[in-house]
Amino acid sequence: MSREVLLLVDALAREKNVDTDIVFGALEHALAQATKKRYQGDVDIRVTINRETGEFESFRRWHVVPDEAGLQLPDQEILHFEALEQIEDIDIDDHIEEPIESVDFGRRFAQDTKQVVLQRIRDAEREQILADFLDRGDSLVTGTIKRMERGDAIVESGKIEARLPRDQTIPKENLRIGDRVRAYILRIDRNARGPQVILSRTAPEFIMKLFELEVPEIEQGFLEIKSAARDAGVRAKIAVFTEDKRIDPIGTCVGMRGSRVQAVTGELGGERVDIVLWSDDPAQFVIGALAPANVSSIMVDEEKHAMDVVVDEENLAIAIGRSGQNVRLAAELTGWKINIMTAEESADKSAVETASIRILFMEKLDVDQEVADILIEEGFASLEEIAYVPITEMLEIESFDEDTVNELRTRARDALVTEAIASEEGLEGMDDALANLDCMDRVTAGKLGLAGIKTIEAFAGLAYDEFGAILALSSERARQLIKDEFKDVTDDEMKLIDAKYDNHAKELQAKAWNLAEAN
Repeated sequence: MSREVLLLVDALAREKNVDTDIVFGALEHALAQATKKRYQGDVDIRVTINRETGEFESFRRWHVVPDEAGLQLPDQEILHFEALEQIEDIDIDDHIEEPIESVDFGRRFAQDTKQVVLQRIRDAEREQILADFLDRGDSLVTGTIKRMERGDAIVESGKIEARLPRDQTIPKENLRIGDRVRAYILRIDRNARGPQVILSRTAPEFIMKLFELEVPEIEQGFLEIKSAARDAGVRAKIAVFTEDKRIDPIGTCVGMRGSRVQAVTGELGGERVDIVLWSDDPAQFVIGALAPANVSSIMVDEEKHAMDVVVDEENLAIAIGRSGQNVRLAAELTGWKINIMTAEESADKSAVETASIRILFMEKLDVDQEVADILIEEGFASLEEIAYVPITEMLEIESFDEDTVNELRTRARDALVTEAIASEEGLEGMDDALANLDCMDRVTAGKLGLAGIKTIEAFAGLAYDEFGAILALSSERARQLIKDEFKDVTDDEMKLIDAKYDNHAKELQAKAWNLAEAN
């Protein structure tokens, strides 16, 4: 029997021109599959063949899993406490093996399993070819379209066959069998039958690699492409940077008379490319990314990772771009959420935020409008800032003495504690799906819980005005609070305040509706 094993391995290795270890591995797999047929359950079998003698042994294996996890695959797993009864020092994720009787290896078995062995050898060959290809470190594939499968192009490059899915081709691109094509290696799909290289001509990385080919300074390390964003076939933006003051990053990428950028554009079907100077100053980077629009001012919100960009009326359409393309690509390039607005819209937003903060301070700190306005003018925008900024900063406010500062800090801390306690009470018994909903903070969730809204379904069914009343002060409460000290508030200003909470309500509830429908 052992002689027959060695003869079969030698014959297959010669026939397929592969290493004998590959054939041994394929034969061990075939023997394990044949052995599994003796059992009713989905057992785990391991077969090992001695490379020198041809003798083989078979084992049934159990995977050691944590006790609290339970048995997900009873035929293949054993709980840790049970495994310890057999082997004292065995760890979780180890295996327990039991020798079992091996199948008979004869002429009939060899004939029946030959196809299984050959398939494993072919898979191993593909793995080796792919490993050799990936070891070269190439990110781009250039090859010929061999055939089309359901709209996907199968590209042959040397011994590699790669798939270019239809959704990874540039829109309006008409690829035919026999065409030469270049694409970026998007990923390796190992779920398909055998490993498969998946290509893309729409990925941002593709344009970065094309510029590397056209611009020697990038390969030499003098110039770096930091990021890229694309609307494939239409427009793209790349961010470039160099520490070498002698090099003009943008001019270097454009090339003499635009030769370098035109070569990239030609490969991408005429896709227009904006080359942006990268900056470690996020605001400056965003301003550059929005070119050719001119920015009047910019406000950075680090907490929300967003920027409010103000442009004049003449630049509004340019900044946004057709169908929002320019601002969308700028946001993808920089990684920041960008809100484009006019000076008037910026002033309205500022008025809304100021009015909201004023109302918050007046109610939570129990102060009049004058004190609230002083805090706002000094740059305070939340109770946390008042409660926890260094006391020396607040003592610098000329209008406040030390007693006033200490009293304001005490009231702010008391309000935060009260709010935290209320939030915890509201969160008790709330569904995780609602409490952890994207954009849902603990304070908002707590307020919903206190109002009896503790499930996604109940939340999704709320009317906007109901949510607004739960989420924050209603306009009626606001008017009552400020009727004596804040007489100059207008109806339009109160509508803006309400609109702020209404927009938050719509954003949160849209997510809740989608989640409720999915469930």
